[in-house]
Amino acid sequence: MQPSDTLRFTLDDRIDDAPVGPSRVPLGLLKQFQQDVTDFLSGSNREVDPQQALVAVEEGSLVFAVGGVLAAIGLWHDISQLQGSEDLARIDAKRAEVVERWQAAVRKHPYRRYALADRSGVSALSVDGESDFRNRAVAAWVPVEKYLSGQITDLGGTTKANVHLKLDTGKVLTIASSQQLLAEQEKNRLYKPATLHVAAEEHLDTGELRNLVLKSFEDARASWDEAQFDEMVRRGTAAWKDVPEDWLETLRSGRG
Repeated sequence: MQPSDTLRFTLDDRIDDAPVGPSRVPLGLLKQFQQDVTDFLSGSNREVDPQQALVAVEEGSLVFAVGGVLAAIGLWHDISQLQGSEDLARIDAKRAEVVERWQAAVRKHPYRRYALADRSGVSALSVDGESDFRNRAVAAWVPVEKYLSGQITDLGGTTKANVHLKLDTGKVLTIASSQQLLAEQEKNRLYKPATLHVAAEEHLDTGELRNLVLKSFEDARASWDEAQFDEMVRRGTAAWKDVPEDWLETLRSGRG
């Protein structure tokens, strides 16, 4: 859809089995829709001044026709992004919040629908029960717990306590901690290998970690010693060499 001087915001819904419109709309719904329109127009940078915008309330559904928006380049850019994708990470954060509210509302109210169109009715955006507008950049991060190994290069802090852990790859992670947890450590962990149990958020696509928080220091666990295992097997074999193979069946049958 090409930018135009008028943008029509439409709210469709049914209350008590009758459609909403200029002559019949709950006051709370009218107030919320007015706020949504104001927020979407202005965006984070107040590109459109809602105090100066001229609005016509049209018949049919509840329709606000807003004039004087042709020069709002950011507004039309965001609308064009939404025509090609349902990813709200692609548009202004404040406008994304409005569409998120609309998407949540239509899932609660089966007759609810929001739409944007130009004066001629050419649709720019439709939010209904079939759409799935959401911020996919946010959705890609999931909470995880990890065990990270490396060398501690720094820890502590006057006001904010944290630990700097250098991984084998050379990357250094900053991990938030409480001063109490660091104070409880009896041994000096600085510049020594360590394994840390952390909580974090992990990106599903890249594996990147963010918002790391230290849960505990993990003591070194015994490593696998193949020679020691072979020696244990040898000793066990020697100790059981005179035991018949069917000893368990004999014991269970009571014949032993």
